[in-house]
Amino acid sequence: MTTYAALVREYESAAGVPESSMPAVDPGANLAATLPVWALSGGAVASWAAAADRRRIALGLTPLHSRLDPARVAAAFQSDKLFRAGGAPVNAFAEFSGFFESANGWLRTHANYPHHRAALLRGLDLPDTADRAALVARIGSLSAAVIEDRAAELGAIAVRVRTEDEWAATAPGRAAAAGPLVATTRRDDLGNIESVAAATQMLPLLGVRVLDLTRVIAGPVATRALALLGAEVLRVDPPHLPEIEWQFLDTCQGKRSTLVDLRTRRPELQELLSNADVLITGYRPGALKRAGLDASEIRPGIVHGRVSAWGEDGPWGDRRGFDSIVQAASGISLIEGAQRNSAGAHAPGALPAQALDHASGYLLAAGVLDALTARRGDGHGRDVRVALARTGSWLLSAPGRTPDHPPAEPPSAACTSTHHGITTATPALAEYPDHPWPASQYGTHAPTWTLRPAGFHP
Repeated sequence: MTTYAALVREYESAAGVPESSMPAVDPGANLAATLPVWALSGGAVASWAAAADRRRIALGLTPLHSRLDPARVAAAFQSDKLFRAGGAPVNAFAEFSGFFESANGWLRTHANYPHHRAALLRGLDLPDTADRAALVARIGSLSAAVIEDRAAELGAIAVRVRTEDEWAATAPGRAAAAGPLVATTRRDDLGNIESVAAATQMLPLLGVRVLDLTRVIAGPVATRALALLGAEVLRVDPPHLPEIEWQFLDTCQGKRSTLVDLRTRRPELQELLSNADVLITGYRPGALKRAGLDASEIRPGIVHGRVSAWGEDGPWGDRRGFDSIVQAASGISLIEGAQRNSAGAHAPGALPAQALDHASGYLLAAGVLDALTARRGDGHGRDVRVALARTGSWLLSAPGRTPDHPPAEPPSAACTSTHHGITTATPALAEYPDHPWPASQYGTHAPTWTLRPAGFHP
């Protein structure tokens, strides 16, 4: 099966839920690529929509049977191309992020955040004042593998660009290919779960509290998807780490935003956790427990959704990573490459969207929805895990490659909304004309929950 329905079937089989009836959909040309990006993108959104309907049915509500609109899905996945601030577009990557030729092959770096830029320069023994020309010269004098290893030691982000066969032969590549797309584990802890009176057909998560400890794209996409369905989402950021403003505005619609330093204000975070129904984290595996926070002990029965770059098992579990970095390490970049370098060899390229990030986000939202639905039956807390590398492995193994595809068309500007001079993509589900509200100002809310709707019992 080469359509997006194949991904839905795989997710639902792993989740142990009934298969959905997925109609055939013409994906259009917005996500044209050698790899079947539409199968991944449409399938992830359809999985989320089907999980929302399963919750509606469990609550005695009428299912929505969401219509999958390829233009809306493509716009959501390519939201960086549609984002405008005062009419001006943004550059998704900073000066030191991108592909570079090393002494023996291609290298991909990610240095959008200042602390990652500083770590990359340290790994290359360059001063903070180094310019791009100095970076290019230094990378060109070193082995890609040496830079990759040095970056991992210092917390910088740089990987050697591999072929898909090279990646498949490595231990992290084998770990990425193992297990389900969305791994859900039932824990032994039990919560006090009662009936929900506040939910509606359009807002089946009304009254559910989601504590969002994520950044960048995948995690924020997951929590934005939950907010669209009515969840109260409170995003918590550490005040000592800078955030990319446009990225926050593009993914934090429908949420509130607060700043809490875990190092000095742990009791506040514990209090938030004690009254949350869902926790979504994007920290590297084990980071919260190492900091002394065990969500299931603070709030028995909580659903803990987690997103990581490389997965929680395998030799790269502790490494930082982003969509572009996973594409480069796993062979996707070389598959999608079309240009040639100075020696005449194919240069790496990229998917028409950061599809691993967005798809992982919607898949995580689907897993959380199904975990909440299952919890209503047995009261047990659950862990729900996704990894960008596992999502990438699915894409690499999916049938339906089209190496002779035309260039991807830009997303439709009709699938946008503008508020206060900020233009963002509309929700991926066609039944929702817009998000509940635009992204608020970063860090401006108090670290508290609002009152529960009348008659709500989590």
